[in-house]
Amino acid sequence: MSTRTFRITVRGVFDGLSAEQRAELLARAAEHDILHAAFTPEGHLSYDLAARSAFTFRFLDSGEEEEDILEATERAEEAAKAWLTSRGYGYKNLKPQAEDLSQAPLGKRQRRAAAQKQA
Repeated sequence: MSTRTFRITVRGVFDGLSAEQRAELLARAAEHDILHAAFTPEGHLSYDLAARSAFTFRFLDSGEEEEDILEATERAEEAAKAWLTSRGYGYKNLKPQAEDLSQAPLGKRQRRAAAQKQA
């Protein structure tokens, strides 16, 4: 059986940030810019607080069975909550969404490479 790779996004909104917390997030905004966003096992946070109070965590996880995506999604949501809570950041409206890359449609180049492999 092969390992399945899962990409999980956890979206939410900062809530009730103090002026100090907001200043801290704005000071670290370059580290969390959407242009540097990546799916990582520990999770990567991106936001643009100057534009809006929304954020996105991106997690990379894996499993053996199709059903493992549910547990991976729960782990990602709990990791996002833990990160926010440990820093005292209020949040609301967390919405996790997961994708099993083994089920993702292939791009044009990937289809061509797969066809060449089979030939």
